[in-house]
Amino acid sequence: MRNLILIMGWLIATSLTYKNFKATWYGDAYHGKRTYSGEVFDMNKMTAASNHFQIGDKLKVTNKLNGKSVIVRINDKGNFNKYTIDLSKGAFRKIADLKKGIIDIQVIKL
Repeated sequence: MRNLILIMGWLIATSLTYKNFKATWYGDAYHGKRTYSGEVFDMNKMTAASNHFQIGDKLKVTNKLNGKSVIVRINDKGNFNKYTIDLSKGAFRKIADLKKGIIDIQVIKL
Protein backbone atom coordinates (compact mmCIF):
# COMPACT_ATOMS: atom_id res chain seq x y z
CA MET A 1 0.00 0.00 0.00
CA ARG A 2 2.81 2.43 0.88
CA ASN A 3 4.50 1.73 -2.45
CA LEU A 4 1.25 2.41 -4.29
CA ILE A 5 0.91 5.78 -2.56
CA LEU A 6 4.52 6.67 -3.42
CA ILE A 7 4.02 5.69 -7.06
CA MET A 8 0.80 7.71 -7.28
CA GLY A 9 2.56 10.73 -5.78
CA TRP A 10 5.39 10.40 -8.28
CA LEU A 11 2.94 10.13 -11.20
CA ILE A 12 1.09 13.26 -10.09
CA ALA A 13 4.32 15.20 -9.60
CA THR A 14 5.77 14.21 -12.98
CA SER A 15 2.52 14.93 -14.81
CA LEU A 16 2.70 18.54 -13.60
CA THR A 17 6.36 18.99 -14.59
CA TYR A 18 7.19 20.44 -17.99
CA LYS A 19 10.83 20.16 -19.03
CA ASN A 20 11.11 21.53 -22.55
CA PHE A 21 10.11 25.14 -22.13
CA LYS A 22 11.87 28.41 -22.84
CA ALA A 23 11.57 31.65 -20.89
CA THR A 24 11.89 35.18 -22.17
CA TRP A 25 11.07 38.40 -20.38
CA TYR A 26 9.08 41.57 -20.89
CA GLY A 27 8.97 44.78 -18.95
CA ASP A 28 9.44 48.46 -19.71
CA ALA A 29 7.26 48.73 -22.84
CA TYR A 30 4.28 47.07 -21.11
CA HIS A 31 4.69 48.44 -17.56
CA GLY A 32 1.44 50.06 -16.45
CA LYS A 33 -0.63 48.62 -19.30
CA ARG A 34 -3.53 46.20 -18.92
CA THR A 35 -2.84 42.48 -19.19
CA TYR A 36 -5.15 39.86 -20.71
CA SER A 37 -6.52 39.25 -17.21
CA GLY A 38 -7.44 42.93 -16.88
CA GLU A 39 -4.93 43.78 -14.17
CA VAL A 40 -2.28 46.43 -14.61
CA PHE A 41 1.12 44.94 -15.52
CA ASP A 42 3.89 45.62 -13.01
CA MET A 43 7.21 44.50 -14.45
CA ASN A 44 8.63 44.05 -10.93
CA LYS A 45 6.00 41.56 -9.72
CA MET A 46 6.37 37.79 -10.03
CA THR A 47 4.04 37.27 -12.98
CA ALA A 48 4.20 35.77 -16.46
CA ALA A 49 2.42 35.44 -19.77
CA SER A 50 1.69 32.04 -21.32
CA ASN A 51 -0.34 30.52 -24.13
CA HIS A 52 -0.03 27.06 -22.53
CA PHE A 53 -1.10 27.71 -18.94
CA GLN A 54 -4.32 29.36 -17.76
CA ILE A 55 -4.76 32.81 -16.22
CA GLY A 56 -4.29 32.42 -12.46
CA ASP A 57 -2.07 29.31 -12.63
CA LYS A 58 0.92 29.39 -10.29
CA LEU A 59 4.17 27.95 -11.60
CA LYS A 60 7.60 27.20 -10.24
CA VAL A 61 10.02 28.16 -13.01
CA THR A 62 13.58 26.83 -12.76
CA ASN A 63 16.52 27.92 -14.89
CA LYS A 64 18.05 24.64 -16.14
CA LEU A 65 21.53 26.16 -16.37
CA ASN A 66 21.93 27.44 -12.80
CA GLY A 67 19.09 25.79 -10.83
CA LYS A 68 17.62 29.11 -9.64
CA SER A 69 13.82 29.15 -9.28
CA VAL A 70 11.00 31.65 -8.99
CA ILE A 71 7.27 31.22 -8.40
CA VAL A 72 5.07 33.21 -10.77
CA ARG A 73 1.36 33.67 -11.43
CA ILE A 74 0.04 33.70 -15.00
CA ASN A 75 -1.77 36.98 -15.62
CA ASP A 76 -1.31 37.48 -19.34
CA LYS A 77 -1.23 35.79 -22.73
CA GLY A 78 1.37 36.44 -25.40
CA ASN A 79 2.14 36.39 -29.07
CA PHE A 80 4.57 33.45 -28.98
CA ASN A 81 4.52 29.67 -29.17
CA LYS A 82 2.92 27.61 -26.42
CA TYR A 83 6.24 26.29 -25.09
CA THR A 84 7.52 29.73 -24.18
CA ILE A 85 6.74 31.61 -20.97
CA ASP A 86 7.22 35.35 -20.96
CA LEU A 87 8.34 36.23 -17.43
CA SER A 88 8.05 39.70 -15.98
CA LYS A 89 11.37 41.52 -15.88
CA GLY A 90 11.49 41.11 -12.09
CA ALA A 91 10.89 37.35 -12.24
CA PHE A 92 13.42 36.74 -15.03
CA ARG A 93 16.04 38.80 -13.15
CA LYS A 94 15.73 36.44 -10.15
CA ILE A 95 16.79 33.40 -12.18
CA ALA A 96 18.99 34.80 -14.99
CA ASP A 97 20.86 37.80 -16.31
CA LEU A 98 18.50 39.96 -18.39
CA LYS A 99 21.13 40.03 -21.14
CA LYS A 100 20.51 36.32 -21.77
CA GLY A 101 17.11 37.16 -23.25
CA ILE A 102 15.95 33.54 -23.53
CA ILE A 103 16.72 30.56 -21.30
CA ASP A 104 15.86 26.87 -21.01
CA ILE A 105 13.55 26.19 -18.08
CA GLN A 106 11.68 23.51 -16.22
CA VAL A 107 8.15 24.36 -15.12
CA ILE A 108 6.17 22.80 -12.30
CA LYS A 109 2.50 23.70 -12.09
CA LEU A 110 1.65 24.29 -8.43
